[in-house]
Amino acid sequence: MKTKQEGKPEEAITPRQRVQTALRHQEPDRTPVDFLATPEVWDKLITHFHPDPANEGASEYFSSNREAVLQKLEVDCRLVSYDMFCAPPESNTKAGATIDWWESLARSTPNRMWRQNLPDGSSYDIWGHHTRTVANPTGRYEEYVSWPLKTVTSLDELKGYSWPTPDWWDFSCLPEAIHKMDPKGIRSLRFRAGTVFESAWQLRGMEEFLTDMAMTPEIPVYIMERITEVIVENIRRALALAGDDIDVVYFYDDMGAQNGPLISKNMWRRLIKPFHQRIIDVTRQAGKLVMYHTDGAVLSLIPEFLDIGVDILDPIQPTAKDMVPERLKAEFGDRLAFHGGVDIVGTLPLGTPEDVRNEVRQRVQMLSANGGYILSSSHHIQSDTPLENVLAMYETELRYRSG
Repeated sequence: MKTKQEGKPEEAITPRQRVQTALRHQEPDRTPVDFLATPEVWDKLITHFHPDPANEGASEYFSSNREAVLQKLEVDCRLVSYDMFCAPPESNTKAGATIDWWESLARSTPNRMWRQNLPDGSSYDIWGHHTRTVANPTGRYEEYVSWPLKTVTSLDELKGYSWPTPDWWDFSCLPEAIHKMDPKGIRSLRFRAGTVFESAWQLRGMEEFLTDMAMTPEIPVYIMERITEVIVENIRRALALAGDDIDVVYFYDDMGAQNGPLISKNMWRRLIKPFHQRIIDVTRQAGKLVMYHTDGAVLSLIPEFLDIGVDILDPIQPTAKDMVPERLKAEFGDRLAFHGGVDIVGTLPLGTPEDVRNEVRQRVQMLSANGGYILSSSHHIQSDTPLENVLAMYETELRYRSG
């Protein structure tokens, strides 16, 4: 794999400076890049590179093998997440459960992620989402086993749930984790704060939750309130400890289907926006940028995202209706930065390495004009993606924009 563009000078700025320049809507030396993938893709890359994790330092907070892969791919961004620092009370541990930090299929980065695993093979996360692992032809996925709030009918029943509180987290080791991950302070680092709408419906069940939003909104509002109050306090505590090490706070709530938003704009404004605004406000108060992830066709909501203070939109799903990268750049690129854009549905799993290179060139050429772009995939790179296509996407010379 090529790692430097022929004739280009040695790196003059750090990855963090490169990302910061792009997020100021200025063009850095080259387009910055990020990397997110399923465990199967990570395993392919570790086997390919045979990294020596000792060269990257040992840590209880992240996988040294995965960090070594990011070094090989010359990835500019890193992430620390709220679920690296869970410390729930023993009363929250279910009978026969064991605590695990490393086996969750949701781990798309080197970071650890808290789970409690039951003897029947299912798992619970910190919120009480109940999942199990299911095999598919190329890997594994997590699917839901049950929804703990599925049958509630009143606020009194909701109040009886074992809701996490901010004291279920201990961020005192966050500065140490950051230093172990990035001892020289040269990477662009963001804090993953979690999700409101998704965590809420995953506790209630999607059908029940969407019906509630129309018929009995006090139920979803209460659930989202309890989740949001924890997220906001987690952000406040984490940023107070991390200081200037973190540049961006990242939260996520999928609001789009393939052809349009999941709910009406009016319903979004009334029931979702206030919670997102609170997350953004506490982030802004700390002087950090806001990155928001939503899949799907959300073109009609982008002006709303800008109004509440979103700086970076992820992941730019080009196969969704109206989410054409060129259109998004033309309409919003002076106010909004983009993260993602390389198609995980068609190009990466089904195309040739040259197809991948061509798409990367197109994204860089268009979205990097005047800055405002971090190259990445349109979601986690999936298990059916050939190794050669992943390597093609991360050829360093493709990151330079011409003209």
